[in-house]
Amino acid sequence: MSQVLDTPPPTTTAPAPVDLADLAARHGLSVSGARPTLPQYVRQLWARRHFISAFSTAKLTAQYSQAKLGQVWQVLTPLLNAAVYYFIFGELMGTSHGVPDYIPFLVTGVFVWTFTQSTIMAGTRAISGNLGLVRALHFPRAALPISFALQQLQQLLFSMAALVVILLCLGIPVSASWLLVIPTLFLQFAFNAGVAMVMARMGAKTPDIAQLMPFLLRTWMYASGVMFSISAMMHKHTDVPSWVTTALQANPGAVYIDLMRFALIDSFHASQLPPHVWAIATGWALLAGVGGFIYFWKAEETYGRG
Repeated sequence: MSQVLDTPPPTTTAPAPVDLADLAARHGLSVSGARPTLPQYVRQLWARRHFISAFSTAKLTAQYSQAKLGQVWQVLTPLLNAAVYYFIFGELMGTSHGVPDYIPFLVTGVFVWTFTQSTIMAGTRAISGNLGLVRALHFPRAALPISFALQQLQQLLFSMAALVVILLCLGIPVSASWLLVIPTLFLQFAFNAGVAMVMARMGAKTPDIAQLMPFLLRTWMYASGVMFSISAMMHKHTDVPSWVTTALQANPGAVYIDLMRFALIDSFHASQLPPHVWAIATGWALLAGVGGFIYFWKAEETYGRG
């Protein structure tokens, strides 16, 4: 009896802790919604290219589906804006003085600026305005701001068709320089899509930015020479500091507008373009396009959460 009482209880060895990360890796499991590497993300986005195209076309078609004039408003809206700007700035404020072919000058500026403005506004709400889609389906979220940029590009092409009619009616002939529209639109699309991705990430975190953007974009518009010639203004006001002149000329909003005017309007000469304009346009497209894409990708796993 004493021997039984004096025998110590058997010792038990605690099981070794399980490395859950290693266990998940061995069975091919990964974190839900984890951010892929940048090359993987690009491949995923390319694989969804048909979705991007179809989504942008569907959004464009549905935009005016409730209006009686339907898709006519795609052209009518920027034309009405141009008419209002012509009356206020061209007639009342006299900015048309000294600007040859002011109506094509103004309409081109309004159409090109509308492309940038609408893309950025749509990009700001790309995530916050589509949370149901983001939370329900798995796809690279950059597809949304890119599809909105593509939607606005399609709308611009409708407007450009109207612009061509206006140019021909005003006696501006078709010329080889019109081919410059293609690289200009390509660079502007890259710039717009990049800025849209930056704003999509910011808008996803702070939805109130969408309320502030119209005021910022309106200020940017006035500095982009939509209704007036920046080069003519610089010649008229020679006392303007040199850094202001440089900033106005390098402004991406003005750069893409001036390149489009140079391509389409004979009276808009190369002397009215800023120095190294194609290098500036390409630089802005690369900076915004590549930088905006990487900036958006870095927060991929956060979209639709919280």
